[in-house]
Amino acid sequence: MSKNDTDLSAAAAAETAPENLPPPTPEQLEELRTRAAKADENWERLLRTTADFDNFKKRAAREKIESAQYATFSLLQKVLPVLDNFEMALAAAQNAQGDKLASLQSGVAMIQQQLKSVLVESGLEEIDAAGKPFDPNFHEAVSEQESAEVAEGNVLQQLRKGYKFKERLLRPATVIVAKKPATAAA
Repeated sequence: MSKNDTDLSAAAAAETAPENLPPPTPEQLEELRTRAAKADENWERLLRTTADFDNFKKRAAREKIESAQYATFSLLQKVLPVLDNFEMALAAAQNAQGDKLASLQSGVAMIQQQLKSVLVESGLEEIDAAGKPFDPNFHEAVSEQESAEVAEGNVLQQLRKGYKFKERLLRPATVIVAKKPATAAA
């Protein structure tokens, strides 16, 4: 603020101030100083609190990003042994002959079961659609096919399994829906 601005402000205050007011007493001046000091203290506290809150928001955002990046970490730790078993099965398949083929099939089935149990433990759930009423929330119909064995509107055939992850649809089941057979013309 320049000297001219200060002079103008003082002049404006002098013009608007009532002329009959006595000068402030020393007690009033002391009270004003105390209030001003408290106001300064509150202002500093507000600035510190605002800075702390901004830091908290930045830290929370950073932790959220890190959490999302490492959310699958424990799942991957559980899947790694399954991957190791698949690699051993593939190595055995290259040398398989005759009777070893049946044991290889058995081993691969065991690995599949191991993988399924890891995924189920992590919250994955298969959607079993075969023979059930078509539900567009969980099924994706690719065609309709006439059938006398399956009721109209029910799933006739499941082409690809669907999955839910902790009650959230991960992938719908791909299905063929049954419809009434056309009646033969006489």
